Amino acid sequence: MFDLVLYRPAIPPNTGNIMRLCANTGARLHLVGPIAFDLDDAAVRRAGLDYRDQAVVTVHPSWESVRTALPGRWYAVDVAGARSHTQARFAAGDALLFGSERTGLPAEILQGFAADHVLRIPMLPGSRSLNLSNAAAVVLYEAWRQVGFGGA
Repeated sequence: MFDLVLYRPAIPPNTGNIMRLCANTGARLHLVGPIAFDLDDAAVRRAGLDYRDQAVVTVHPSWESVRTALPGRWYAVDVAGARSHTQARFAAGDALLFGSERTGLPAEILQGFAADHVLRIPMLPGSRSLNLSNAAAVVLYEAWRQVGFGGA
């Protein structure tokens, strides 16, 4: 399946929602620290409901450690992306990277990606961004659709 990576997540309910998303799609969730909250936070539990225990979640202390743990193909999702997420041709095992709700992905991380691996979600002019859990769902479901919703 897919690996969904959150770089320094900052809002507990978003992470809880994404845990639920991963449990329902078979994606593995990777959190890159430092994380701005405790995973036992009530807001994470409330958003994740009983799916929290079904999600495969790994916490990585740094960007370097998650890159080492997931050596396959990566896509970064950022408002700076030149290509729509629907233009990518996803394959099982791809890693989908999302930045912090407050700051997005740092320039030094985005510079490590080929331009065709930095994706954006189309929005109306003047829009800044989607909620992180919504953005993760949009991209993950497109990737899963492209591989025939394997396992569903």
